[in-house]
Amino acid sequence: MAVQKTSLDLTLKIWRQAGPDAAGRFETHEAKGIPDSASFLEMLDIVNERIITEGGDPVAFDHDCREGICGMCSLVINGMPHGPNRGVTTCQLHMRSFRSGDTIWIEPFRANAFPVIRDLAVDRRAFDRIVQAGGYVSVRTGSAPEANGLPVPKQDADAAFTAAACIGCGACVAACKNASAMLFVSAKVTHLNLLPQGKPEAQKRALSMVRAMDAEGFGNCTNQYECEAVCPKSISADYIRKLNRDYRNSSLADIAG
Repeated sequence: MAVQKTSLDLTLKIWRQAGPDAAGRFETHEAKGIPDSASFLEMLDIVNERIITEGGDPVAFDHDCREGICGMCSLVINGMPHGPNRGVTTCQLHMRSFRSGDTIWIEPFRANAFPVIRDLAVDRRAFDRIVQAGGYVSVRTGSAPEANGLPVPKQDADAAFTAAACIGCGACVAACKNASAMLFVSAKVTHLNLLPQGKPEAQKRALSMVRAMDAEGFGNCTNQYECEAVCPKSISADYIRKLNRDYRNSSLADIAG
């Protein structure tokens, strides 16, 4: 049985901005004959090819793996980071999620700590600097350790692996009214602090990464869980509670000297 292919005629309202200090605006583009099997980024590729053919300036947007792994495809689609579907990145969103005749608003992730580079691409190096503030694991590296040499409770191992699934896309920041990075930081702190290899620097890591987050200009968490709702890897806001506990303990130890 042949699969019927459907094409969509869409109106796109795309944010255009020449640079971080330039004024931005929404620009209207007609996207006609878009296959409903195309991914959202493939749709933008088609639109860009038409813009270039007509002698225009293509829309700049971030992408890399297109497999939901790297977190580069940071777009706000109709007011939702990564679009209307839960548990997926923008590159995993397909046009069958829309209807012919729809108007789609496409914006960059908006936060003071994520300045616009151009159009839909933002600078998220603030996340890199927060991770760098966490430092390194000081245990010996090299040959693989004996499998039973570092026993890890299954609950801790599962929680650490779940936290490590965070791809650092920044959707949590874009969804939060305060542009808080607490979900990202809590995932990065927790996945190391739960494991034996990360224990020696656990207190220092929590303190350093939270301070780095504040220095980058991210806002405070007010526990409304928009971050959890839009996270493409379904990172739980429970990790924020763990981070608050680690930060409190680290602060007390730091005061005690």
